[in-house]
Amino acid sequence: MTTFGAIGIASTGLTVNRKWLDAVSDNLANVNTVRPTDEEAFQARYVIAQAAGGPRDTAGTQVAGIELGSAEGRLVYEPDHPLADEGGYVRYPDIDLSSQMSQLIMAQRGYQASTAVVERARATYEQALSIGRN
Repeated sequence: MTTFGAIGIASTGLTVNRKWLDAVSDNLANVNTVRPTDEEAFQARYVIAQAAGGPRDTAGTQVAGIELGSAEGRLVYEPDHPLADEGGYVRYPDIDLSSQMSQLIMAQRGYQASTAVVERARATYEQALSIGRN
């Protein structure tokens, strides 16, 4: 693998982890989004990643798609809420805060690892150029 190949593969990791961070941040921002019971709850977003290229080609990773969580959400009894139905219920998204925080940490670490690979490959390339100049 060439230095540029390493940078290209690491950049695919950066892209996937950035999209994962975006999805988790959307989920965290909407964890307390309230809807009336006659509407769908906010649907959590989950990034589906897969290997890029063919079965023998190691070209990094890519986003295969985005899956949405349950639109049913969870019903919470809050009779004083302005959106509550006649029974006193409102609809919240079915998002587990602790799971989302764990996902956030994993996505951040993956992004940091890919960034480190890019930096090391860049340093290797610069060293190779300086050797060529001497």
